Amino acid sequence: MVSSLNHLAIHKGFGAMTMTLYTAMASIGWVAHIALEESGLAYKAIELDFSKKQQSDADYLKINPKARVPALVLDKGIITETPAILTYLAQTAKESIIALPEDPFEQAAIHSFNSYLCSTVHVAHAHKMRGSRWVDDKAAQEAMTANVPNTMAACFELIEKEMLKGPWVHGNTFSISDPYLYRISSWTESDGVDINNYPKVKAHRDAMDTRDSVKAVKAFFA
Repeated sequence: MVSSLNHLAIHKGFGAMTMTLYTAMASIGWVAHIALEESGLAYKAIELDFSKKQQSDADYLKINPKARVPALVLDKGIITETPAILTYLAQTAKESIIALPEDPFEQAAIHSFNSYLCSTVHVAHAHKMRGSRWVDDKAAQEAMTANVPNTMAACFELIEKEMLKGPWVHGNTFSISDPYLYRISSWTESDGVDINNYPKVKAHRDAMDTRDSVKAVKAFFA
């Protein structure tokens, strides 16, 4: 079984131990992991080793046939895709810091921001190493990789000027958008983007680094 092959940690928060998060070191799985820590919910985390292609193991494909992380396994079923997992956690941990606001407009603002990270920014980042998902031509793949500093810079320019209110994404209140921006902004340097050009984004990342939830996830992968 996948669970017997990998790094595993158990977080004894409130509620029954009914959630298992599958994640990986260099992945977007950090977002759900940080949110789980912030939620206070009981869960266990299992690390997949992408260098061994464990995301394509038969056991894991039964959990997530997309061969990707994160995947959150519950008693009632399995949730994949970061925005869906974040929404589930925010609706489940209603007394925690990640709970969704009651106002429908404020909820929509959170989902709008998270959708942008999922559908545009993460995809732009993926062009660096995973161009084969879109084209077979090697020259085209190389061109996509070469353009990543430009596309990612454009994304962060928009986030800096139009989306990030500060100190947290949506203002003074922490939300499920904050671990999402944190994880993606941690890729800026490797994507050829100077985060110092985006002082609000940098301040947000620095603030996230001080949180116990982020320290716990870093310790999990240490």
